[in-house]
Order: sequence, then structure tokens, then C-alpha cells
Amino acid sequence: MQECHAKLLDIVALLNERPEDGLVSGQVGTIVGVLAEGVYEVEFSDPGGRTIGMAELERDEFLVLCHEARPALVT
Repeated sequence: MQECHAKLLDIVALLNERPEDGLVSGQVGTIVGVLAEGVYEVEFSDPGGRTIGMAELERDEFLVLCHEARPALVT
């Protein structure tokens, strides 16, 4: 599987706890800014769309959630 490159408005999952930002591993957010090469501003929201946290993350701190259309395997 090919790794997805991070870009503005991508949906990402946090890989590690960030207690200083009130965020837990696995929390899902949206890239809202590209601050520098490999550094992104990510907004985390609750199910109602209210911001619960913002974090400046390096590329290795999150996983880009993406998918590839592939046919199902037939066995």
C-alpha cells in the first residue's frame, strides 16, 4: 500500500498521546495549515464540529487517513 502524502484539509489520526494539548492517540483531526516542510497545524473537533484542540504536528506524529479503490478479493 502506498503512503498518502499530507496536504491541506486531509483527515489524519494522531499517533501518540498529547496530554499538553488535551489529545489522545487515535484522535481524528483535519490539516488546516501547512506551517513548514513537514510541519502541519491540525484541528481536532468533537462530533458536533466544535474545536476541542489545535496542535502543531510533524509528519511522523500522524497518519493520513486515505483509501484506494480496489476490487474485493474473491476466494
